[in-house]
Amino acid sequence: MRFRQFDSLRIFTVVAASGGFAAAAERLNLTKGAVSYQIRQLEEALGFALFTRLPRGVALTPRGKALQAAAQRAFDGLEADIRRIRAADTPTLVIGVTSYFAARWLSPRLTDFMAAHPDLRLRLQPVVNTMDLAHEGVDLAVRWGNGRWRDVPCQRLFACPAFPTGNAEAAALIAREGAEAGFARLTLLRDRDDSNAWSDWFRRAGLGTPGDADTLIIPDPNVRVQAVIDGQGIALNDALVGEELASGRVHRLSEVALEDYGYHLAYTAESARRPEIREFIDWMVAMAGP
Repeated sequence: MRFRQFDSLRIFTVVAASGGFAAAAERLNLTKGAVSYQIRQLEEALGFALFTRLPRGVALTPRGKALQAAAQRAFDGLEADIRRIRAADTPTLVIGVTSYFAARWLSPRLTDFMAAHPDLRLRLQPVVNTMDLAHEGVDLAVRWGNGRWRDVPCQRLFACPAFPTGNAEAAALIAREGAEAGFARLTLLRDRDDSNAWSDWFRRAGLGTPGDADTLIIPDPNVRVQAVIDGQGIALNDALVGEELASGRVHRLSEVALEDYGYHLAYTAESARRPEIREFIDWMVAMAGP
């Protein structure tokens, strides 16, 4: 005979978790008599006792304990399936960001967006190279630079001028020997092989090109910040390292900055047609301010 007492089974799990009919009745907004009746009906359908009645409350029988575990697994699995089915209709937006930008700017602001858009799911995809959106599997990426990219549409999020940074020893070296000689003796930390950022800065500072200066490629910006602190070299950073600058762990090595550098939103033409991406872009721009 097929089991059909699923309503009673759900009530049984509440009684088992509550330790008594009265407590379960309160949780279920039923009378104690109604709960007791449902349990009797369930025990009759099963053919075995589920509880031992005590002076105060009830205790599960061995078979009752086995049924409780089986029922809880079944209900938990059903609820998980329902969540997955509901999520299938919920748009998901994949944002490609470095851990540096996510931790220092985006994450503290995301609560407001999620509260205003409960029907939209976000996934922050940690990336260190946001030059190939399709390969990274992201809908929208945050890029750092001067915005002169031609592979996908880009929109300025906010300006964040880049300037050279180093630790205390690097700052002392430049103060002692001057910019041209000092920078020539320091290892330049870059985000990738084909980056033009240091070349742009040297021209802006009137120091020509970096020449034969040692270079070290560190794609992850957070790792580059730590490398600066550890004395592995100097890097172009921005206002997002304000905490390290204020603490003295990182020093600004020159007043010359790449004023046209900052953060940009990059997306494909296909992504731009999705309304949820447009909503997120508009929110990001509003958060960045004028």
